[in-house]
Amino acid sequence: MGNADLRQLAAIEDVAFDDLDGSVVAIDAHNWLYRYLTTTVKFTGSSAYTTGGGEEVANLIGTVQGLPKFLEHGMTPVFVFDGGTTELKADEVAERREQRERYEDDLETAREEGADAETIATLESRTQRLTETIRTTTRELLELLDVPVIEAPAEGEAQAAHMVRQGSVDYAGTEDYDALLLGAPLTLRQLTSKGDPELMDFEATLATHDLTWEQLVDAAILMGTDFNEGISGIGPKTAVTLLREHGDLWAVFEAEDCHVSNADAIRRLFLDPDVTDDVDFDTAIEPDIPAAKAYVTGEWEVPASEVERGFERIDEALSQTGLDRWT
Repeated sequence: MGNADLRQLAAIEDVAFDDLDGSVVAIDAHNWLYRYLTTTVKFTGSSAYTTGGGEEVANLIGTVQGLPKFLEHGMTPVFVFDGGTTELKADEVAERREQRERYEDDLETAREEGADAETIATLESRTQRLTETIRTTTRELLELLDVPVIEAPAEGEAQAAHMVRQGSVDYAGTEDYDALLLGAPLTLRQLTSKGDPELMDFEATLATHDLTWEQLVDAAILMGTDFNEGISGIGPKTAVTLLREHGDLWAVFEAEDCHVSNADAIRRLFLDPDVTDDVDFDTAIEPDIPAAKAYVTGEWEVPASEVERGFERIDEALSQTGLDRWT
């Protein structure tokens, strides 16, 4: 998720969904999917998303319930899936795994002690992970719904940011403030929340603080990122002040007698990430809804009642879009 303190630097404003009509959004698929996955698990009985063979596919319910928000507002989502994980992110992945294992222990204890259903559901949502089944079934469902999918060579968020920079999409869509460090010109946040989303503006952020892109990344490194601990005592305001005074990260290190391991490599991950220009997708979505329904309710045994309204909303939104083209 990056350092939430970046919000104190980011130029962010609310934007009405009506203003996003006709736009194309590159969605950080793992970020979006995890949020709907955990929400579904928290508020839906496990029997609804667990097959007879014990496979959990809450992602299918979450995807069907989450997609209509884009389509009903005339937006085309392009889901960008992670490729490989960078070596520098291995520590963060390991830490999240350890945290999830602690939640799993807490969940087992809560069940043994007969905790209430709300407590159990909350702990279940915290133990979720994007299994191979979840990643595969999400891709297959999106394919049936004719929703564009892009496979990133590395981080999906970096690829999404790059696609906005190259002009193949209008916005990146993620909750992660790191989109700012990756240079995404315009990022939509809170796409999985109620109400209108937030718009995070890269150029306005730089202008507000009189920083270059490199200096913004340097500020984040001083504060702490997914790849490094921050320098004790340095928050957003101090980081900006130090960089204005000294110029760049290494000058700050020298002046403050501090150091961040792998600082140059971390910098490159944001300023020159592993991305591709080879993206090709069609924004004219023409889903095979009967096939998608059969896939979710037949092959993966999700009760029709859990997804019926979602599929109806998808059909209604696209039918209206088709009518609008001729009016």
